Amino acid sequence: MEKIKVLIVDDSAVVRQTLEKVLSSDREIEVVGTAPDPYAAAKKMKTLVPDVITLDVEMPRMDGITFLKKIMSQHPIPVVICSSLTGKGSETALKALEYGAVEIIHKPLVGTKQFIEESNILICDVVKAAAQTRKGRTLKKTTVIEPTKKLSADVILRKADKKAMVQTTEKVVVVGASTGGTEALRVFLEALPYDSPGIVVVQHMPENFTSAFAERLNQLCQVSVKEAANNDSVLPGHVLIAPGNKHTLLKRSGARYYVEVKDGPLVSRHRPSVDVLFRSASRYAGKNVCGVILTGMGDDGAKGMLEMKETGAINIAQDEATCVVFGMPNEAIKAGGVDQVLPLQAIAGKVIQVSGY
Repeated sequence: MEKIKVLIVDDSAVVRQTLEKVLSSDREIEVVGTAPDPYAAAKKMKTLVPDVITLDVEMPRMDGITFLKKIMSQHPIPVVICSSLTGKGSETALKALEYGAVEIIHKPLVGTKQFIEESNILICDVVKAAAQTRKGRTLKKTTVIEPTKKLSADVILRKADKKAMVQTTEKVVVVGASTGGTEALRVFLEALPYDSPGIVVVQHMPENFTSAFAERLNQLCQVSVKEAANNDSVLPGHVLIAPGNKHTLLKRSGARYYVEVKDGPLVSRHRPSVDVLFRSASRYAGKNVCGVILTGMGDDGAKGMLEMKETGAINIAQDEATCVVFGMPNEAIKAGGVDQVLPLQAIAGKVIQVSGY
């Protein structure tokens, strides 16, 4: 079995050595290099291509956030931020997620070596999960957070009948995004008027960060934005962000749309999964849905978007030129589920147009 190749970038020799020891103890992971700063890392990346990079924030010559932005714009690779500056809801953490980090490990200011050693299972699992954002790799051994088999939305709910929902006047928008999606969502949501149709969003983001992310968007946008809670109504002028590590489904009771927030296995290697949201939209809203898929690595959402189209939804994908990573939109386009491909700045206007608002 091919091992997951990891490059460790941290200015602390102790952290580099400890992380290397911890990661190398897992038979599915191979540390192919370490570097004390981004310049040394970039030099090593000329001769090796890691599957995952672990990256500190505070480093000499170039900080980790700047290096992360360069990685994602030039050669996207899953990045796990491992820093003492990334506590829950911190500006640094949100910026790292905005630029495309797939996971964050918060190091304590003191006792870092001991923390890494005691958190060896967590750290190895986070690196394995990060590797899964690259389409096509599966793991031999089942871990706490990643199944050996790539599961579909069938494990959460069954596929909709193509004639399941007649068209009504009440429209709903469902949005999926991953790498680079935090910034794309800001651009998209800031452009919406206060009376936009109700919106439900799945953004791949670690647990405990979605609440701060939603609060930040709420301060910037005309629409109201909050982290979704079970049974929240989907209302015009309101945006619900799926909480990290929970699947979020669109449901309908009579004329009322609401969300169900629930546990469950990873779907398309993610929780929350865009495929789960999109399938639920297909099943419970049908022709009343507008689907949007934004920048992201992998293929989560491609199958679900096709299912929405088959039940009458109108779907929009972000174009390659404005994506940080064109993976998810491209897979949805190739699957045949996309009606229109647009630059990011044009998507909000098209959503309002097709929703009749």
